[in-house]
Amino acid sequence: MGAFCVVLVAIFLGGSFTQFVDIPSILIVVGGGMAATLVRFPLAGIGSAFAVGGKVAFSGKTIKPRDLIEEISHLGEIVRKSGPLGLENVDVSDPTLAKGVQYIADGYEIDFIRESMERERDLTLTRLSEGKRVFKALGDSAPAFGMIGTLVGLVQMLANMDDPSAIGPSMAVALLTTLYGALISNVVCLPIVDKLDAKFDVEELNQTLIIDGILQIRESKSPALIREMLIAYLPEKSRAGLVDAA
Repeated sequence: MGAFCVVLVAIFLGGSFTQFVDIPSILIVVGGGMAATLVRFPLAGIGSAFAVGGKVAFSGKTIKPRDLIEEISHLGEIVRKSGPLGLENVDVSDPTLAKGVQYIADGYEIDFIRESMERERDLTLTRLSEGKRVFKALGDSAPAFGMIGTLVGLVQMLANMDDPSAIGPSMAVALLTTLYGALISNVVCLPIVDKLDAKFDVEELNQTLIIDGILQIRESKSPALIREMLIAYLPEKSRAGLVDAA
């Protein structure tokens, strides 16, 4: 969003915004890029990818592993004092953790809890990976169709050199398609790809941590032992304080 604002400010400072709007150029880049992406992926997968990409791009809320460890240790203390039923009215910050807590409160077997939560983790990571692939494909296609539009505009311009009034629109198509392709790729698609990549790593760590913590609570392990085991998920510099508590 900030990159778009910078480009728009530069456009308004240098002239009229309407000079940078060309419908044929938009059709070539956006339509061509989407069509090429549709060939690679099913329509349902593309819709899901845009939903995941939009959520990741505009929602920066991420729970830190350190906070999850503290919360899981607290849940372990509740189980030690009040039993599994003590978890029924506990507010939990993460949806995956909340589901695991509900499994424990309902008395499900540990094998069922493990299989169910690992399956949900794998499906979540698959959706993130698929979204990354779709945006990567669109980011690769947009500059290519920008170049195609440039060639189309140059051909139209060279074919109408005897008509000066046709040179301007043809040159606009030639230049603006390259601009649109570069903006879509470098300002929209590739940054979302990087955010999805980072989100994948965070989700894999957090959900694996949650699964291990839930299984330890289900086995009625002590809160100190749970905290000590989960500390291994943190980098060395982030373990200060938690080690002493464990």
